[in-house]
Amino acid sequence: MADLSDVENALVSLIAQALYPNGTGQASAAGGVPCVVYAGWPVPAQLDADLAAGKVHISVFPRAEERNTTRFGQDWQPLAANTPTLTLTVSAQTVTVGGSIPPANNPHNVVVMANGKPYVYAVLTTDTLPSIATALAALIAADIAGTGAAGAVITLPSTGRISAARVGVTGTSAREIRRQERSFQITAWADTPAHRDAVIGPVDQALAATKFLTMPDGFLARLIYRNSPISDAMQKTRLYRRDLIYSVEYATTQTETETQITEEQLGIAVQRDGSTAPIQTPTIYF
Repeated sequence: MADLSDVENALVSLIAQALYPNGTGQASAAGGVPCVVYAGWPVPAQLDADLAAGKVHISVFPRAEERNTTRFGQDWQPLAANTPTLTLTVSAQTVTVGGSIPPANNPHNVVVMANGKPYVYAVLTTDTLPSIATALAALIAADIAGTGAAGAVITLPSTGRISAARVGVTGTSAREIRRQERSFQITAWADTPAHRDAVIGPVDQALAATKFLTMPDGFLARLIYRNSPISDAMQKTRLYRRDLIYSVEYATTQTETETQITEEQLGIAVQRDGSTAPIQTPTIYF
């Protein structure tokens, strides 16, 4: 889920990239003026020391203004799916297990559809390609006599009809459970008006050109300019300040791990007209 700190970090990252597009080892885009960008409020002693050295601070701080803007549904949306590392290849009466054994964070289910019935095996991290083939062959042989495995190849007798072989993995889905709009204060603290203006220009341009921030949960946060107060009240202490106030509308989300469907089951019951007893028909898998 996206938290207040995630929004702060996204803003800090955007500002840092605008000021140092070629990396912090190169001169800043603010005419070479050295800058430090961070979330939070300045530490007075550190700020004084850096200002004396000609370094500008850019702080990102959440203001008190916030409102609930929840208005969307809470439907689950797929975010990402793991990439399968195993393969099942069908050729005539054989199924060949290929690929590599998946790691623990990428669990696999393998399924062979034979004679209209699914045979599913959950792959273990301790498995090998031949052991997967052996496990699947044993499941199939319980119904189709004569099924066996040699190495990574499963062979069915002529009485077995292979209709499909599939590999299923897991993925991540998320849903929005709340949405809020919060104001953020981006402040330039400088030792001279010239340094302040040199720094705030590229920062304001980068923020104004960005309509959406991408949050860690994959959801987008709307960035909107509000106002930009300026203050020279502390010029006697060689402190010149300008604020950029932007609102960010972002979602609070919930994520879960989901398993791909490798087969579906359909049960059908029919009933004669005038009868109260249903006639059961075989379950259909596909």
